[in-house]
Amino acid sequence: MSRRLLQLVIPVTPERRMFRIHDPSVDPDTPGGPLPPVGALISTNREQLWVGSLQEDIDVRLVIEEWDEAPPPCGDAWDEEAKSAIYLRGQLSISMGLAGTAVRGLRLAGGVGDYSVRVYASNRDQVTRRYAQLFDRHRNPLSDEFQQEKKTLEGLERYLVQLWRESLGAAGHQPPDGYGSGGSGPGGGRGPEPGSRRYGPAAGDTAAWSAA
Repeated sequence: MSRRLLQLVIPVTPERRMFRIHDPSVDPDTPGGPLPPVGALISTNREQLWVGSLQEDIDVRLVIEEWDEAPPPCGDAWDEEAKSAIYLRGQLSISMGLAGTAVRGLRLAGGVGDYSVRVYASNRDQVTRRYAQLFDRHRNPLSDEFQQEKKTLEGLERYLVQLWRESLGAAGHQPPDGYGSGGSGPGGGRGPEPGSRRYGPAAGDTAAWSAA
């Protein structure tokens, strides 16, 4: 039976209607990256996975999970699903472009290698429709009423990204100390709570957060 090794729940601010998951050694802003995922849920190359969003002004909720082998499908609970693979050197980062880095150097129990990836999404059209309706009800988007209603949309567009290396489950892999159910990352660090505005470790830090 597959086991979840890590779970991280964070808010993400999409830039140009996307956020980017990549190996920390890769600069997603340099030439040679994937094509923007326009009209698609994801766009990938060897070391980067770009996730398409329908938002630019509203934060979305992202859940990152690492498993020791392929987890059970959960597509029935989500509106959209995509599959891919990405090569990582034992860590991943999540870039929000001009909005900054959501996660820098998150350590993975699977180490260096190719990771299978499933990406799920929900409520994308719903949030887009409700946000457009705000402009119909309020003439001034800077008003308190508009801003209060906008906050209720934060995190409603949701994403789940699951990663695993097939070889780990077959080899009976045990995660390093500090990973696993109910544990915390190296040094006792904890991940940000859902809804928190803390986007990850400080520049140059590495961490692994588990809430399995």
